Amino acid sequence: MRSEKTILVEYIGGIIENSAFLYFVSYKGLTVEQFSDFRNKLADSGAKCHVLKNSLINKAAEKVNAEALASLKMTGDTAVIFGQGDPGAVAKVVADFAKASEPVVVKGGFLDNVLLSDADVKAISDLPPREILLAQLLGVLEGPKRNLVTVLNNSVAQIVNVLNNYQSKLEEN
Repeated sequence: MRSEKTILVEYIGGIIENSAFLYFVSYKGLTVEQFSDFRNKLADSGAKCHVLKNSLINKAAEKVNAEALASLKMTGDTAVIFGQGDPGAVAKVVADFAKASEPVVVKGGFLDNVLLSDADVKAISDLPPREILLAQLLGVLEGPKRNLVTVLNNSVAQIVNVLNNYQSKLEEN
């Protein structure tokens, strides 16, 4: 392999190892202006987009022991979207842009050493933001404690009511 390709494979391997997510899209048919707009929207979400050769992606995946990604056989033009932020927010940007621009087609993704289909990327894009999911989880975890306190408080309140009624009855007699 030529030295330029070796350097590129090492760079792509670094992307694979150091990114929280990878999404693959086909961009054929986009104008330069549309592609720049797409990259700007991705940058706003903390993601980057590079056009890479499919064979170099596979070689880099083999080199960093990402077997699932190395086994993926992509064809045609491929833009790789990657970053460290919230994968759901970036997936939403990708899915929304794919809806608005017909030439863009989501090919799949790679998240936590698992290969994602285009439907998986769409499902991730439909999830609420990370902060909302964490708030919902916190609510679920706090629910049993809150219910226990309510039940215990009601039991104590009932005993106090019985004692007050008994005291009132004794005072009347």
